[in-house]
Amino acid sequence: MEDGVIKQIGENLIVPGGVKTIDAHGRMLMPGGIDVHTRFQMPDRGMTSADDFYQGTKAALGGGTTMIIDHVVPEPGISLISAFEQWREWADSKSCCDYSLHVDITEWHKGIQEEMEALVKDHGVNSFLVYLAYKDIFQLTDAQVYEVFSVIRDLGAIAQVHAENGDIVAEEQRRILEQGITGPEGHVLSRPEEVEAEAVNRSVTVANQTNCPLYVTKVMSKSAADVIAQARKKGTVVYGEPITASLGTDGSHYWSKNWAKAAAYVTSPPLSPDPTTPDYLNSLLSCGDLQVTGSAHCPFNTAQRAVGKDDFSLIPEGVNGTEERMSIIWDKCVVTGKMDENQFVAVTSTNAAKVFNLYPRKGRIAVGSDADLVLWDPDVTKIISAKSHNSTVEYNIFEGMEVRGGPLVVISQGKIVLEDGNLHTTEGSGRYVARKPFPDYVYKRIKARSRLAELRGVPRGLYDGPVCEVSVTPKAMTPASSAKTSPAKQPNQPVRNLHQSGFSLSGAQIDDNVPRRNTQRIVAPPGGRANITSLG
Repeated sequence: MEDGVIKQIGENLIVPGGVKTIDAHGRMLMPGGIDVHTRFQMPDRGMTSADDFYQGTKAALGGGTTMIIDHVVPEPGISLISAFEQWREWADSKSCCDYSLHVDITEWHKGIQEEMEALVKDHGVNSFLVYLAYKDIFQLTDAQVYEVFSVIRDLGAIAQVHAENGDIVAEEQRRILEQGITGPEGHVLSRPEEVEAEAVNRSVTVANQTNCPLYVTKVMSKSAADVIAQARKKGTVVYGEPITASLGTDGSHYWSKNWAKAAAYVTSPPLSPDPTTPDYLNSLLSCGDLQVTGSAHCPFNTAQRAVGKDDFSLIPEGVNGTEERMSIIWDKCVVTGKMDENQFVAVTSTNAAKVFNLYPRKGRIAVGSDADLVLWDPDVTKIISAKSHNSTVEYNIFEGMEVRGGPLVVISQGKIVLEDGNLHTTEGSGRYVARKPFPDYVYKRIKARSRLAELRGVPRGLYDGPVCEVSVTPKAMTPASSAKTSPAKQPNQPVRNLHQSGFSLSGAQIDDNVPRRNTQRIVAPPGGRANITSLG
């Protein structure tokens, strides 16, 4: 290795004098990990997540990850380009490993499309995320998602989706808070896993209609993973990203008596309360139904979380996981015999490099590839704890978990950054890695489909028979919605829709204003005289 690049591979290499050699006897040399989903230094209502780009990338390197892809989250009203440049500024000054950036689409209008084009052409971005959740903040409508996916496909980028049904979540949050449940358990109660699965299914449908490659971030539940697996079996171009948290722990902790501990697990979609979920997701990752792994690392400290001490919907969301990701996957998948070490490299590094067009510069040990390497010890054991982790937060959601397998030596850009348990990181040494559009790994199938998918009408003669005349009546609107369209003129009381129930949970009925007639004695009740009143 020289100048941060692998120069030669083989046996009996001629080693120039003064070059450090590392004995890898009995260990495994593998490409450095790529964490495809981090949210370092993430702004949230005037706060910032606890780990900035220095602390976050340092933790990543400590766990064997040598590249991260972070998410740019533009506040609605802020341009994508200026948000992107803000994230570049933060990361360039602090990151100690190579990084790249996804850009989240938090609102939709024509100006955003032009900015997306500029980001792809001039700034090396090839992935954009849309939200089906966070109603009235980031959530887009299905029609908007359709438009965004069409733009993403034309640009040769990857459409990422945060999959939860935001409308249902908003209603459930209101209902659960009204019941007096304010703690972290309310977070998972208001986001049942079918709300995640439904949104995954909807995004798969839109991706199929637009012939756009889909990437589902933060796969947290069995049912969401099943939707992805089924879609892939039918040929959809869709990738699933479980995270360290969903592979390593479950949502039973939301019911902890310790509020601060329970709040430390709050993330969206939430961890599943079903304790068999991690094993299931690890199995799907091992058999190829899920392909890449991230951490969605975005922890907040307890004082920040306490903003939501009286209302779970205000707790800032995010968990740790960038440092623990590779060891947890090794322990849960390789040690258990679900996958071999080559599959391990694929799900922690190579697949991500291929999907996001970083391959073969990243994710591969080859001449000309970046010298981002990990010397992995399959036998080392470690107990994960907040006392020894490289994050700044007081709680580690994997506290007390014993894992087998970990990095002995980590090399980033050809420099040793972890050796003998000591990290030697340099703040600001990380480089921004631009990514080109149309990755072959993804777009070969998309292009083949677009050639097949041309729609053709049926050639037939013009119809010249009689045509019935119809009068088009405007669609009846409720007074509330019609007020938006024409505030000047309120329509007459609309005709009651007989499909709508007159039943109300409050007990009120639609005909409560009609005077009741006097009671009548029923001489022969329905069903004959042997009715309920005469059974004795």
